[in-house]
Amino acid sequence: MLRKNLTVTLGICATLWLGGCSDETTAPAPPPEIQTATAETAALAAQVRQSAAAAGLTPLQRPAPVRRELNVLGRALAFDKELSGNRDISCMTCHLAKLATTDGHSVAIGQGATGLGPTRVHPDGKFIHRNAPPLFNLHAMSTLTWDGRVFKNPQGVIRSPGANLLPSQRAVLECGTVSALPMFPVLSRNEMRADAGNELAAIGDDQPQKIWRFLMRRLGAIPEYRTLFEAAYPGQSFDNMSFAHAGNAMGCWITSVFGFTNSPWDRFLAGSDDALTDAQLRGAQAFLGVGKCAQCHNGPLFSDGKFHNVAVPQVGPGFGDGPDGHDDFGRMRQTGNLGQKYAFRTPPLRNVELTPPYGHDGAIVSLRSWVDHYSQSTTKLQAYDPGQLEPLLRGTLQPTTAGILATRDSRLRTLTLTPEVVDDITEFLKALTDPAARDLSAVVPAVVPSGLPVDNIP
Repeated sequence: MLRKNLTVTLGICATLWLGGCSDETTAPAPPPEIQTATAETAALAAQVRQSAAAAGLTPLQRPAPVRRELNVLGRALAFDKELSGNRDISCMTCHLAKLATTDGHSVAIGQGATGLGPTRVHPDGKFIHRNAPPLFNLHAMSTLTWDGRVFKNPQGVIRSPGANLLPSQRAVLECGTVSALPMFPVLSRNEMRADAGNELAAIGDDQPQKIWRFLMRRLGAIPEYRTLFEAAYPGQSFDNMSFAHAGNAMGCWITSVFGFTNSPWDRFLAGSDDALTDAQLRGAQAFLGVGKCAQCHNGPLFSDGKFHNVAVPQVGPGFGDGPDGHDDFGRMRQTGNLGQKYAFRTPPLRNVELTPPYGHDGAIVSLRSWVDHYSQSTTKLQAYDPGQLEPLLRGTLQPTTAGILATRDSRLRTLTLTPEVVDDITEFLKALTDPAARDLSAVVPAVVPSGLPVDNIP
């Protein structure tokens, strides 16, 4: 090795000697074409930063710290099947660490099923109405769910139509809207509660407070949970707590472990021109310009938190709308506004590369196809091929093209992107992935207080 290094050193010296020696050693200037490319890259980077600032694409702040005891409780509850009617599914069954907090299906498969992720199947072929959204960066969101059922109003009060929280319950929520979110899947028969076979299923759908009380009764029968709750909420007795304390623990844990703010894009915003590839820089420029993407995907999360109809075909079981109940009217379900028919919340784009399929019903299975569907959306919707879906969903495409186009966002009516621009925007979206989000295995506990099995794909 020493001989090799000496040879290399002598070779370098010889090269310098042959090229002329001086007391000042100056690296040769790069060729003109490289200098030009570097200058063009720097100019493009400066332009992208300026356009990003104008669109509010600022750095995302880290979530506030969460006390350890609350995190311990929240993680246990999120993975514990004790919260489901027949003790066969946990919250995290549909938000698997291996699949970047999704389940890999177009629309989720809830209670009564077996298997995990892509292999999960219900004996009756049942699906839940919508795609299981990822859990990334929910600390920065005030409106949750695809149709905005759980939200914080302008006065800062968390609301949840259909299962309203008591003032005493809202007072418990420390981490914003996400603290309320885990309180609702446990109410759904298809998601967690089941239609029969347990004491929760016997409660009427119009009695959410009673369901939550029964869940706390279950948890209170497990001594370890009493200890965990009282450690997480010092000075309070478990017997005086409500299920809002459980929801808050899960929500705060989600914000604590799934907040990711160190993507190549973040490093680029911090001043590193080489954090993005040339294709990603071009993609960012198109995203902010000709693609019109930033008109809705803006702010630190790349979401305006509003609702838009972006011409996604309707597949899956639907949400009870339309003549046969297999349609999903989206935001209109909450507002009654016909102009919001088929409108869904703008999804955040951080770590989007990791979370296929895409859309409220997962109708589009690849990231590039998702970008491409915005271009010539009339043609794409009319020509949608359900063959890309898993077999049980291929026959569920609804004949709703005309209705979707009638309320489609007007900005999409004439939008056309070249294949090269679609490629570049797709590459840019990959720059929104925080490397730490690629492996979430450390968040999964080995055991939970109930002793029930923990769902996890190794």
